Amino acid sequence: MPRTVRNHQSFEVSGLSQVLAQLEEQGTSQNRKIYGRHGAAEPMFGVSYAVLNKIAKEIKTDHELAEQLWDSGNHDARVLALKVADPSSMTVPQARCWLEGVDNYILAEALGGFCARTPHARALSDSWRDVPAEWPASVGWSIVACTAEDADVWSLPELYDLLSRIEAEIARRPNRVRHEMNGAMIVMALRDTELRSAVLAAAERIGPVQVDHGQTGCKTPEVSDYVQRTLAHRARRAERAETAS
Repeated sequence: MPRTVRNHQSFEVSGLSQVLAQLEEQGTSQNRKIYGRHGAAEPMFGVSYAVLNKIAKEIKTDHELAEQLWDSGNHDARVLALKVADPSSMTVPQARCWLEGVDNYILAEALGGFCARTPHARALSDSWRDVPAEWPASVGWSIVACTAEDADVWSLPELYDLLSRIEAEIARRPNRVRHEMNGAMIVMALRDTELRSAVLAAAERIGPVQVDHGQTGCKTPEVSDYVQRTLAHRARRAERAETAS
């Protein structure tokens, strides 16, 4: 039976051709314009993330379809591919192949988030962080940002080493790599109290991280402020959970 996703209208999601047809139907010129400002390039339909998430929820996990969506070369299809791919089925060669198709930060962050869920997260990050090119290094540091709180991926001494490297290198790394390094510092600070102190001290020495976000309203967060707001949010959430129990 074909799978049906309901938005404002009903549509079917099954094989690749049907998915691409529905993505095309759901795309808008306004979204294409917005995504273009963020670096996404044609071919692209301009499908909202609300619709992509509904389609992904209906598909669930389908690695074979994800491979076909990625191979289509369409930007929206690749974003969807990273939502329905199976982390346990992703191999290192395939991850490297997909990396070759990354040409904007939207896909770089999405691929980094996906690779962080695979069994190869650490190996992939280690192999990409030092690449001079912007997108491989961005993905490598994005993986750090997604996994820095996971003791099975990083020991505390390893995170201190990464922090030292960030402080030494961030000013001369490519644009989006600086953004991902900044994000990695934020998550490192959430891992451990003593590491947090080291991160905040390093962030003060580094100063504001300059990232060109182009014609968008995006900003690279200031480390100390973002860490404090995140900790406050977690404390409120824990208090609500305790009250409810």
